[in-house]
Amino acid sequence: MRYAIIAAGEGSRLSQEGVKVNKPLVRLNGEPMIDRLIRIFTEQGATEIIMIVNDKMSEVVSHVKNLQTQYQYKNAACPMRLVVKSTPSSMHSFFELSPYLSKAPFCLTTVDTIFNEKEFSTFIGEFSRTTFDGMMAVTDFVDDEKPLYVGTDDKFNITGFYDEKCDCSYISGGIYCLKPIALDTLRRCVSAGNSRMRNFQRQLVADGLELQAFPFSKILDVDHVGDIAKAEEFLKS
Repeated sequence: MRYAIIAAGEGSRLSQEGVKVNKPLVRLNGEPMIDRLIRIFTEQGATEIIMIVNDKMSEVVSHVKNLQTQYQYKNAACPMRLVVKSTPSSMHSFFELSPYLSKAPFCLTTVDTIFNEKEFSTFIGEFSRTTFDGMMAVTDFVDDEKPLYVGTDDKFNITGFYDEKCDCSYISGGIYCLKPIALDTLRRCVSAGNSRMRNFQRQLVADGLELQAFPFSKILDVDHVGDIAKAEEFLKS
């Protein structure tokens, strides 16, 4: 299975709060966030890892190119592909990656999504066996400024995505396992001038795709300086 990493955001909030390195290179317990995802995906047997990096992040581009060289010798079965481009939103970054994801199921996430590795392994295993069009990571841990609430039925089938809590028990965790049929929805969203991943997710439901929620105990995003310590403590525990 292919894995994709969106690392094209500017990380402006971290920068404003004094963090000097680009977000993908922020270290959690000594490991850069982008390295962490590459390691985890490789351990899951990734056949290819595709990344998009902002063209203003020259340090990240150089870092990833060095990783490509290293992994070429360490793990030739898992090539890495790098797209260097600035985009207006995560959904548009996803669109830039989509030509490389059209032939088989894939897993997509942003570079600052922090999760438990054992739960992630179970999640990938479940997706590999599902007949659903997609499986979305969800969590009942809410530590987000603008969470996206996920409606589900009693069998964890996803019924909708909402900006308000409604009767939802979960929020989106920002990890998306999808089959190529979802890319048709993505292309229509971009052509229609839509933006934001949450609008893409809503359109998946509107288009009738079958989506299932997979609960994680906790998923964190690193948007502020204080989130770094929270993420490190979570990973240690």
